Amino acid sequence: MRPLRSAAGLLALAVLALTACNRDAAPAAEPAAPPAQAAAVDRDEHSYAEPDKVVTEDLALDIALDFDAKTIAGTATYTLQWTDQAATQLVLDTRDLTISKVEGEAAGGQWQPLQYALADADATLGSKLTIETPERNAKVRVTYVTSPDASGLQWLTPEMTEGKQLPFMFSQSQQIHARSWVPLQDTPAIRYTYTAHVTARPDVMVLMSADNDPAAQRDGDYSFKMPQKIPSYLMAIAAGDLVFQEISGRAGVWAEPAMIDRAVAEFADTEKMIEVTEQLYGPYRWERYDLLILPPSFPYGGMENPRLSFITPTVIVGDKSLVSLIAHELAHSWSGNLVTFSSAKHGWLNEGFTSYVENRIVESLYGKEVSDMEYVIARNSLRENIASMPEGTQALAVKPDVALDADDALSAVSYDKGAWFLQFLEQRFGRENFDTFLRGYFDHFAFQSITTEQFLAYAKENLFDKFPDTVTDAEIQEWVYAPGIPGYAPQVMSRNFGIVDSARLAWLGSAQLPPRQITDAWSTQEWLHFLESLPPTLTVEQLAQLDEAYTFTGTDNGEIAMRWYPLAVRSGYTQANEALAEFTTRVGRRKLIMPIYTALVQTEAGLALAKQIFETARPGYHPITTGSVETLINEAKPAPAPAPAETPAADAAAPAPAN
Repeated sequence: MRPLRSAAGLLALAVLALTACNRDAAPAAEPAAPPAQAAAVDRDEHSYAEPDKVVTEDLALDIALDFDAKTIAGTATYTLQWTDQAATQLVLDTRDLTISKVEGEAAGGQWQPLQYALADADATLGSKLTIETPERNAKVRVTYVTSPDASGLQWLTPEMTEGKQLPFMFSQSQQIHARSWVPLQDTPAIRYTYTAHVTARPDVMVLMSADNDPAAQRDGDYSFKMPQKIPSYLMAIAAGDLVFQEISGRAGVWAEPAMIDRAVAEFADTEKMIEVTEQLYGPYRWERYDLLILPPSFPYGGMENPRLSFITPTVIVGDKSLVSLIAHELAHSWSGNLVTFSSAKHGWLNEGFTSYVENRIVESLYGKEVSDMEYVIARNSLRENIASMPEGTQALAVKPDVALDADDALSAVSYDKGAWFLQFLEQRFGRENFDTFLRGYFDHFAFQSITTEQFLAYAKENLFDKFPDTVTDAEIQEWVYAPGIPGYAPQVMSRNFGIVDSARLAWLGSAQLPPRQITDAWSTQEWLHFLESLPPTLTVEQLAQLDEAYTFTGTDNGEIAMRWYPLAVRSGYTQANEALAEFTTRVGRRKLIMPIYTALVQTEAGLALAKQIFETARPGYHPITTGSVETLINEAKPAPAPAPAETPAADAAAPAPAN
């Protein structure tokens, strides 16, 4: 997943175009699951589930979507494996669900009522559902209905969609929001197969993170099957005015009719990415890889739901400059979906590995300079933000006694420090040896959820001990469990960024913009580095000069917008306010809008504008985005407007040290 990482500096996602290539691949068979899903030795503190007593083997949903009531109602039936023969309760996670009935299947096949209790809601974890199962039933069925305000669902009116003809609904289950639309053991430590029967109004297409049929017809009645075991956060559903276009025999795009052609053109190279990743790390094991383009209110860049990645439309800018987002979500098909972290405190096993694999895909397709630029941007951001984080959350593997919100686990540490650690291992052991190790790692732990300690044990046997004296135990311990970045971390330099830095410093010193023959060739990464390396504030005249030359205000590129508009706000460049408000109202992706809101709430005037924008935008924001903006505004402590900035001297804007 690509979530909000920080309000100041965030990883740029930008690559060049690919050449499309069609290829059909036979689906790989799923390895047998380990007995009783023997998973993590540590407990997932973000779930009430008790996997040491019972685990879900299969989930069968029979649900109905009600767009008028904004609810999902129906039944969830669990096929259970009891690992503790003394256990007499099944504990499930729920959030804002109304439970009307719980039944257990008796030995003769008939369903009998079971006693249950729904605890008071915890603000973070939701409500614990305890079901009395004295017979340790092989199957249990829960009848329920969701809340219209379910944190993992968004219901959009037709006016909030691209085509403005039909309503739209989609889920966002990661990290712990699946429990808001299905009662379940909502922990990544448990993996299960699922089926679903879904009814809806007949004019919308329903899709799930399962075996979607590209030729399916809208009829209001849909059935799905996910034969590979997945964790709960990869449960996903969407419904709306959706059509399909093929990219290759195993990849395609679902989108609203008004968006489909642009989306297919932007992501036409998806098959090439799949092939490159297969060459590096083994076969794609999920049969199909389709993309679902969501409305702009989707709170993240992408979500790696298996077989159907959910994608923000904000990366569709017409020049394929932001499509490395697809490389990231695709990489999750190996690191995250295939081999999964057992709890949020081991989040780097998903996101660090995925960021590393993403960068390897980018390097393979577009060259080392592009991947180097992305590494520099990511690591500059990491260094800027890690110092302000509590020391306990600066570690890759967060210790059990450190408090950590589930959503906060996916920080720049998980993504960028994790990828940095893997690049360190690659550098020490050599790329060929490390690639062989990674491919074996994905095979060995396929369709399992693991802890950091399980990874380290595997690495010791299959990498560290095979090449003794290459790394020390102290180095591994420092990377994984200590705060900060080790001083011996491998460094990356970008030749292109050196040119950008020279141009920026020359402009700050002389007010002379670089020649167009230089800037016309700049990629998205180079523009992001230019903007990120500017002083925190500039004069209105300086911003007007930049705006006239490069038309940053009103840009269609969200990565540029989320850097330009905060700079404009901090500098008092009110000429950008109208475009800023339009962008922040239209887009609900947290990464892109939270830095803008953060800059606005620093002053009384900005806070007033933030409240005005939020009041207009709120109906179209996802509940996750709404909560983030609401908290920021409510906790704001604005200061009087700053005095106009003086023109900074060139030496006051020395570039941040390149990684």
